[in-house]
This record gives sequence, C-alpha cells and structure tokens, in this order.
Amino acid sequence: MTARALETRLVHPEQDRDPRTGASSIPIYQVSTYHQDDPEHLGRYDYARSDNPTREALEVAIADLEGGARGFAFASGMAAISSVLLTLQAGDHLVVGEDIYGGTYRILTTVLKRWGLTCTFVDSTDLERFAAAITPQTKAVFVETPSNPTLKITDLAAVAALAHHHGLLAITDNTFMSPALQRPLELGFDIVVHSATKFIGGHSDLIAGLAVARDAETGRRLRHVQNAFGAILGPQDSWLALRGLKTLAVRLRQQQASAETLARWLQTQPQVTRVYYPTLDGHPGRDIHLRQAGGGGAVVSFELASRAAAVRLLKSVRLPLVAVSLGGVESILSYPVTMSHAAMPAAEREARGISAGLVRLSVGLEAVADLRADLEQALAATAETASAS
Repeated sequence: MTARALETRLVHPEQDRDPRTGASSIPIYQVSTYHQDDPEHLGRYDYARSDNPTREALEVAIADLEGGARGFAFASGMAAISSVLLTLQAGDHLVVGEDIYGGTYRILTTVLKRWGLTCTFVDSTDLERFAAAITPQTKAVFVETPSNPTLKITDLAAVAALAHHHGLLAITDNTFMSPALQRPLELGFDIVVHSATKFIGGHSDLIAGLAVARDAETGRRLRHVQNAFGAILGPQDSWLALRGLKTLAVRLRQQQASAETLARWLQTQPQVTRVYYPTLDGHPGRDIHLRQAGGGGAVVSFELASRAAAVRLLKSVRLPLVAVSLGGVESILSYPVTMSHAAMPAAEREARGISAGLVRLSVGLEAVADLRADLEQALAATAETASAS
C-alpha cells in the first residue's frame, strides 16, 4: 500500500475510531483506575497515570506524524521539555541554542541548574561556535528553529550530525512549525518536543505538551520519566489535541499564506523598522529553512522604533488578541518583553535582539484584508504617538 499523505494521516491516525462502537473519535476515558480480572497478571491498563486510551491515541498519532518510535503527551509544553531534560543526570552539560522560548531558559537556569544540570547558550546558527561549546561533560544539544521570537534559522541536519559525531542526544522544539511543516526526526534528531497548546491544539482551549522519541531505547527512557514524574496529559485535553490534529494542515496552510502576505506588507510600512519571517528575501537562513521546512509558518515578528510605539500598537489593534501564546484560529499579538520572554533578564533579551520595540504576531484565520486594515490603523496610531512626543 502506498504511504498515505500527511493530510490523510492527520484525519485518519492509526487509532481513528473507537474499536468497540465505531464512533468517529476516540472516547474520553475519564477514569483513574481499571478493574483487574487477575491480580497477579495485570491487564493492559492498570492506573491512568501510566496509561489512558484517549492519551494513548494521541501519543500514537504524534509518533506517526513525526516519524518516531514512540510519542508522549504531557500536561504542558514545559512539562514535556522538563521531562525530556530529566532523562539526563546531575552533572551533565547541554549546549543550547541561545534563541529559545523564555520558559525553557527559565527551567534551565533556575530549577535544573539547582539540580546540577548545566548548559551553555550559543548562537546555533553558527555551527563552529556551537561545536566549540561541547565539553567532555556534554550529553545533549537543544535547539529551536525558527527561534522564538526573532525567527532565526538553525540547520537541523547539520546540528544533528554534529551531535551524533560526539555521541550526544539531539533535542529540538518544533512548536512553531508542527509536523505539518517540519519533521526534525527525519533530519536526524533524537527527540522532538511541542507545545501542543499552540498550532496542534489550534483553538486556544487547552494546555498540552508532546514529545516524540526517534528510537525505542530513547523512548524507553522517556517513558520511565513520564510514568515516574507523572506530568501526564488528562483525557479531556488529549481528546481536544486529537481534534486539533485533524484540521492542522488546512489551518496552517491558510495561516501561513496570510502570514507571508502580512510580512511583505509590513516591510513597506514606515513605522516598522524590521520584519522577521523565514521566507522573506534577505532573511538569514532563508535557504536552509526552505530546505528543511514546508514554508515560513504563521508567525511574523516585527520591530517598531520604541517601547512606546510597540505599546501603542498593542493597545490600538481591534482584531488580534493581545495575549500570551500563539497558534490559535484567532490572531494573537504578543509583547515578548513582558510575555514569552519575561523570565529572561533584560540584558540577555537585548543580546538576543529582543528589543522593547519587538512584537510577535501569530496569524489566525481571519480574512487577511481585515487583519491588514486593522494593523494599518494601529500603525497610524503609533505614528501619532511619535509625532506627539
């Protein structure tokens, strides 16, 4: 049988209907424990922290979509990332791309640092510098591409090859692209993580995290942490994530088209000093990104001249939510300085190009003409602010 296209596998995962009734979606098994006919030989399910049929269906689906051996569902994206990092040991060292989500920076520099896990932050777009940061204690690398929020591009295949040359575990956050646009395991990575709260869920109505291990042994270690640590995804949110997967491809196709249109339009606006979007001409890493991903995605970041201009824009828009998060059907405009990267010290943010004038737009499913008109009137308000000052 010819391999099915990703769009088909999103709608028809391996467990696409209830085996007992034929229901068109896996039921929500709202249960904590399971009766055992034989107390000496327990059945497939014994306690819901270990296994739940609804969560299992999601884990099987994401493993298939990412091309991995085993998938895992967690209570949040940070629970997924933290559980992956807990497969390492105290005294281990990581080389981490300097452009990562603020929550990842926080867990590495506070909680896990106290536990004895150390890391070095390096520009992962510079492979020589990244390689130079590897020490005898290094056990893993962690990168994010496109990065959050300046959308820097890391060569995934090159980083994976470097990691394996040194016998290191290669981990990446694929939240911005999702498996619909980018599949890092196929490029050599060992573990991929997602905040499924974002594009996979897609409706701003759940908090969830996913991880996929490329091989069975890595999956075994991650399964041990998932069961022991217990930061598992509940059945209701597992069902919502499964629902979100079904429309992921068609949502992202439209969101991506609108995002690229808006990115090119923003480049023409005098109030905008810089636009970050992976497929724009001149974007650093554009050719690498197009080689490893199926488009620029649905996130556009752009810079205004000052903090006052950024705040005025955020207060003037009418259609996008001004909020934390991204990936919903509604557009979401975020202010990284006080939102996604608030946990990062100001000096660290500025060194990474996260200025007080930077805003991040996750493009939703509204008509692109309406979004452009709304942004146009909000940018006009920033111009008024500048002239008044």
